[in-house]
Amino acid sequence: MPKQIILAAHFPGVNNTTVWSDPASGSQIDFASFVHLARTAERGKFDFLFLAEGLRLREQRGQIHDLDVVGRPDTLTVLAALAGVTTHLGLAGTLNTTFREPYELARQLASLDHLSGGRAAWNVVTSSDAFTGENFRRGGYLDRSLRYQRAAEFVQTARELWESWAPDAVVADRAAGRYLDPADAGAFAHHGDQFDIAGHFTVPRSPQVHPVILQAGDSPEGREFAASSADAIFSRHGTLEDGQQFYRDVKSRLARYGREPDHLKIIPGVTFVLGDTAAEAQERAHHIRRQQVSPQTAILLLEQVWNRDLSGYDPDGPLPAEDPRPDDDSIIKGRTRLTDDPIVTARRWRALAEAKKLGIRDLIIEVTGRQSFIGTPQHVAESMDHFVQTDAADGFILVPHLTPGGLDEFVDRVVPLLQDRGVFRTEYTGTTLREHLGLPAARPLPVVAA
Repeated sequence: MPKQIILAAHFPGVNNTTVWSDPASGSQIDFASFVHLARTAERGKFDFLFLAEGLRLREQRGQIHDLDVVGRPDTLTVLAALAGVTTHLGLAGTLNTTFREPYELARQLASLDHLSGGRAAWNVVTSSDAFTGENFRRGGYLDRSLRYQRAAEFVQTARELWESWAPDAVVADRAAGRYLDPADAGAFAHHGDQFDIAGHFTVPRSPQVHPVILQAGDSPEGREFAASSADAIFSRHGTLEDGQQFYRDVKSRLARYGREPDHLKIIPGVTFVLGDTAAEAQERAHHIRRQQVSPQTAILLLEQVWNRDLSGYDPDGPLPAEDPRPDDDSIIKGRTRLTDDPIVTARRWRALAEAKKLGIRDLIIEVTGRQSFIGTPQHVAESMDHFVQTDAADGFILVPHLTPGGLDEFVDRVVPLLQDRGVFRTEYTGTTLREHLGLPAARPLPVVAA
């Protein structure tokens, strides 16, 4: 039997993927936009909807970053509202572990899981960014290793809280007409390096017990954290070969935590462009990419590698002859750089630009496009299926270029073809997100093998 494909929908609006200048583009704050995308995804029998989050508006050269979303509502508030207008779609949000506290976030996620009937998911992210930390009383900077230590203990603590209620404790004691035993009513005590808390958790066990845990991170620390603690990991690897290598590496780490390969799903974020012919799809894709990477955007993205003001450069001209300045104070605030080694990246980009005779804008278009599926609906369905069946991924998070209607065409034209191939559901067969994803029931935290 072929592997079943996981499909999720990313609400557009972060970075330069979204084309705000398109006449079909709508609001990123009007609740109707969120409803449209969510209902489209549910009509297509998608597994979940995914919301990104930023805790501070990003800046570049001291100005609000031109690619940022100014005015996105709070993630948990939006997801709770969407629970009321959907019935099966999973609801996933990016929520930071560096600046929040386990008790508060565990309570919010357990509440969302109750309100949605078991459809909550948490994308665990960290931040070592003091710029973002200025918004918070505790302050901002954590070393890279410490932020993962805090994240790992944060997830562990949240799980202890979610498991603190005895199964069916409320139902049993209400039926008996007696008080709850305090030991059954969310009693917890956690004493660790990052958190030292004790008390009673106020939210009884939710339908999933553990909301689905998602994680994004390609570093060795990130991969290990996903293997120990996550139910799904986002991959940024675009080619089939890179995807297969990442898939093998991450799945091979699971055994030391007592987990099976199918206990962790690998879901890269991808874009798609459809056409009635291959040539039409390529023409549309070219047009969309040039909308996504305007001349101004090309310079902004180049500055993130060179770490200097390049506003005087011609977007259609050659790359700077000087090397980047990675050791200078960063000109971007609130986001990570495009690359870990700017000097090596600059040399590689210069060689590519020279070989293909590319100016700055055309080079940025070439090197920053994430893995896209471009072609007829039949070709896109076949290509996605091939990625999954050859273990380059377990599914995909689709990132449309339009808000909120960018997913409609995929649901109408590609989903039926995947269903015909027998690799995607025609109806929901479960009620919880864990059931949609084929994940096991909530499990105790694993013990690391010596």
